[in-house]
Amino acid sequence: MQRRQFNQWMTGLSAGTLSGLATAQAPYPQSPVKIIIGFGPGSGTDIISRLMAEELRQTLGQPFVVDNRPGASAQIAATAVAKSAPDGYTLMLTSNTTHSVNPHLFKKLTYDPIADFTPIGGVAYFPFILAVNASLPIRTAQELVTYSQNNRGKMSYAYGTPTVQIPCEAINRLKQLGAVGVPYKSSPPALNDVVAGLVQFLVVDLASARPHLQSGRLRALAVTSAKRSALAPELPTVEEALGLKDFDLAAWTGMFGPAGLPKEVVSKVSTALTRSLAKPEVRERITALGAEPTPSDTPAFTELVKRQLDIWGRNLALAGIQPE
Repeated sequence: MQRRQFNQWMTGLSAGTLSGLATAQAPYPQSPVKIIIGFGPGSGTDIISRLMAEELRQTLGQPFVVDNRPGASAQIAATAVAKSAPDGYTLMLTSNTTHSVNPHLFKKLTYDPIADFTPIGGVAYFPFILAVNASLPIRTAQELVTYSQNNRGKMSYAYGTPTVQIPCEAINRLKQLGAVGVPYKSSPPALNDVVAGLVQFLVVDLASARPHLQSGRLRALAVTSAKRSALAPELPTVEEALGLKDFDLAAWTGMFGPAGLPKEVVSKVSTALTRSLAKPEVRERITALGAEPTPSDTPAFTELVKRQLDIWGRNLALAGIQPE
């Protein structure tokens, strides 16, 4: 190689190396970020994801694009994120379905809820309520227990997903109600049959139940979370009403990345989420969905994920539900 050609080659190599280093050291993000979710358009998680995506775009200066990949109880989405490069350009906004419930429902899960992900921050809770058909002479959770025990063989509860079946069956067994679980393809028809009086009670998300509560056809007895909900502060927790310790079965949402996500990325996204969830207008929009904004930093969210995995597992075992 002639000296002139060699010098040109070295100059080009140096420029390329410096360019690569500059790109590697450039502040995150430098291009659009994908947020994969395991639920369809129009779902509560989808709406919150799009709200957070717009907030992150405004704060971090790059598009955050929601990518819906529903199916297999959100396993498709979770697996895609778990297998993605840990560079911060593929994230996931998900719920207790993927990280608290699925690990105990499926014998062969396509991802590890702890080892395959980096928790970033919490976003919101969707409160679940224990509710009955309002025509029944039941106004408290304890009255449901007494009424059920006095009417053995006549009581049933409806459920459309394992997420609401678990708390209902746990209460059923722990308080010896003797009720029969009636499965449905989804929560809306289950709720409709309770409202119609064909089934006596259920656990359902507050957002779906609200129109029937307001019409007086459904009566809420308690919330299934560890703390009372700001959306219905008058309702006691199941632990308060029935004395069931560590009964904390709520639908939470939060953001994750694949395992090994750089600390800089985690910090930037977590901080941006927390700031967004502090805005009154953002909190109002989330509350209007029937959800409760619950921002949490990375350490607190990491602890919640581990704790909820254990709590749902114990209650699933109490409910006698066998993994598929």
